[in-house]
Amino acid sequence: KPEDMKLLPGVPQALKKLKDAGYKLIVVTNQAEWQEVLYRRRCKNPSPVYEPAVRKEGAEIDAFYYCPHHPVHGIGAYKKVCNCRKPGTGMFEMAEKDFPVDRAASYMIGDKLLDTEAGQKFGVTSILVGTGYGAELHKEQQENGEKPPYVHYAADLEQAAQWILERK
Repeated sequence: KPEDMKLLPGVPQALKKLKDAGYKLIVVTNQAEWQEVLYRRRCKNPSPVYEPAVRKEGAEIDAFYYCPHHPVHGIGAYKKVCNCRKPGTGMFEMAEKDFPVDRAASYMIGDKLLDTEAGQKFGVTSILVGTGYGAELHKEQQENGEKPPYVHYAADLEQAAQWILERK
């Protein structure tokens, strides 16, 4: 439920630092539930659901793209395989139509390997964060000795933002 959504500590501040440094903040999510939330609220984009907490810290999300499809759990026309669902790059391509993207200077930050795989496929630097599923995935990647589909690992969004800002 939208009212149950809570931002992790430090997220608004990290977003503000990136925004202040000139980055566009674009959210891409596979959360198909947004379709229902948006329908109930009669709005076209999820920003009003969570943006007040981010805006309170002085940051603002530039755009929000979501995939309403799911190959197994989708309902009706939304039950399908699509290119917008990560690790596909469709949402990235939608964002590129709305915003000029300098891929060499852009980042995908996510807590799942499919997030970082999508970023890698699109040609941006991918960062895995340890919040959510990320810490366990990072540990597995290290133990298996596999080449991970991300360039950097950060414990949380604050560390990811700091790493990005140090590279700029």
